Amino acid sequence: MGTWRIPLRDRVIELGQRTLVMGILNVTPDSFSDGGRYLDPGRACERAWQMVEEGADIVDVGGESTRPGHTPVPAEVERERVIPVVRRLVAEGLPVPISVDTMKAEVAEAALEAGAHMLNDVWGLQRDPRMVRVAARYRAPVVAMHNQEGTAYRSLMDDIAAFLRRSLELAAEAGLGEELVIVDPGIGFGKTATQNLDVLRDLRRLTALGRPILVGTSRKSTIGKVLGGLPPGERLEGTAATVAVAIVGGADIVRVHDVRAMVRVARMTDAIVRPGRGGFVEVG
Repeated sequence: MGTWRIPLRDRVIELGQRTLVMGILNVTPDSFSDGGRYLDPGRACERAWQMVEEGADIVDVGGESTRPGHTPVPAEVERERVIPVVRRLVAEGLPVPISVDTMKAEVAEAALEAGAHMLNDVWGLQRDPRMVRVAARYRAPVVAMHNQEGTAYRSLMDDIAAFLRRSLELAAEAGLGEELVIVDPGIGFGKTATQNLDVLRDLRRLTALGRPILVGTSRKSTIGKVLGGLPPGERLEGTAATVAVAIVGGADIVRVHDVRAMVRVARMTDAIVRPGRGGFVEVG
């Protein structure tokens, strides 16, 4: 596990000393897990502050569901959902970085103008060619996630790594420094349940990319399938297991719905795999 300093517009986040927890804030009516619950900007902001109180290090605001079979929304609709929340959180002085989960450059630019600190692109800078240019212009960190249509692979981990290397190349070509790119293997995107488990099992192979790794397994369908068809709201323990395994495998950030519980899982796992760096100090 390496250490990195990721510069933001008004602060720096340090990765590698302990696992950071990114709290998911869906401002959509159709998210697979909590669709519609935080569509109102006021409720969304209350939830963001609650996640900070529970230990979130980053809040990730998303205005378009990316679940399998989702209905795409126009950029204008996505902006109308996301930007009021970002502006309000900035005005309220949310003490942690605000990330915006979008694959659209138009939404990304509006979010950065409104005060967001970083971007989370589920197509790894490879769907909208303008995305990387927007990130470079604002010098905004980006989570570049692996994604693909279908689930056919020549070699699962090799193909994921090749995709992510292309994301890093696109960033370099646009003038977005590699220190501003975090990689994500894309659990639940373009993969079967078995393949998702294989990615978690072999996650450490992605450390060869030399970049911080984010993993998002929270409440995903693979957990439901493994545990006999459990609905999203009953996948807490399964999520905890995947978060712990991801950290053991080299994850530096975990993206979760249940912040309080997963902060505890991360701290416990850090105490095992990051001795002396995970924050645990024995007294007496």
